[in-house]
Amino acid sequence: MNVHAHATEASFDGNAGAWLKILATYRQPQIGRSVFELIITILPFALFWSGACISIVQGFWPGLVLVLPAAGFLLRLFMIQHDCGHGSFFARRGVDTWIGRTLGVLTLTPYDYWRRAHAAHHASAGNLDERGVGDISTLTISEYRALSWSGRLGYRLYRHPLVMFGIGPAWLFLFKQRLPFGMMSSGALPWISTMATNVAIAILTGAMVLLIGPIPFLMVHLPVVLLAGAGGVWLFYVQHQFEETHWSRTEAWKFPEAALHGASHYDLPPVLRWLTGNIGLHHVHHLASRIPYYRLPEVLRDHPELIDVGRITLWQSLRCVRLVLWDEKSRRLVSFRDAAQAETHS
Repeated sequence: MNVHAHATEASFDGNAGAWLKILATYRQPQIGRSVFELIITILPFALFWSGACISIVQGFWPGLVLVLPAAGFLLRLFMIQHDCGHGSFFARRGVDTWIGRTLGVLTLTPYDYWRRAHAAHHASAGNLDERGVGDISTLTISEYRALSWSGRLGYRLYRHPLVMFGIGPAWLFLFKQRLPFGMMSSGALPWISTMATNVAIAILTGAMVLLIGPIPFLMVHLPVVLLAGAGGVWLFYVQHQFEETHWSRTEAWKFPEAALHGASHYDLPPVLRWLTGNIGLHHVHHLASRIPYYRLPEVLRDHPELIDVGRITLWQSLRCVRLVLWDEKSRRLVSFRDAAQAETHS
């Protein structure tokens, strides 16, 4: 049986061993390529960020438009930090760790704390009994109906696009990640990670404020961080919050099915795909998180049967915003309206 036949078998039978064997060949990073990816991301970020600051200092307000590409490259730096967290960017733990920690100062994301939360997300994604760490809160229809009036209102507000993609990213990156929420009693590392990152952020911020002044710094860096943060939250949302995603209880939960069908293939235009580090190939990433992001397209090239699994286009992704509750009967994510109609007809 050839490799493609093995892949098809793994796709439909949920054979984790087959998938691990198939995808293991893509795990090895190319060190030169990793260095190149880091350089072509951090240099443009620095140039666009500096250009925006210089424009403001010089009174050339149209230059503020440079915050848009700066935010795009900051998001890409987070994708590199993300790969470092999986040990896939250089495949050298010490190098990945310190690159990740350094980038965490720019992305306002304490690396070691985030890495632990993200590992929990990968280990339990799609498991209804293991929700809560590193995930977007998702209730089942029955859980939502069991809430009090105030509980339902709170969930509706949390799920509102203005909160999810506006207030939420600001809260997450500016405030929440300054303390190890969810890991307060999980040893010293989460505290060291968050506090050390906070100190480094304070030092870098102080230096920039002394160099260009507080107003130019805030006018540039705040929108850059908020735009990149909103983009990151949007990507994470679409990667798991789509109609035909996968959720199951512990007794029925299996890693390959949850990885393959609980994460989408967000098929973005080439420029956005590049800026987001191919993270749209999220189903492949969840199947084999040790694959460097620049090698993910190789998987689809060699195994085209994965292209249409969970595929969502940019236009189609806009519809995901209304999907907020998991229907355990139909096994799909539905809107509040759909849930209300189902209750009326039940």
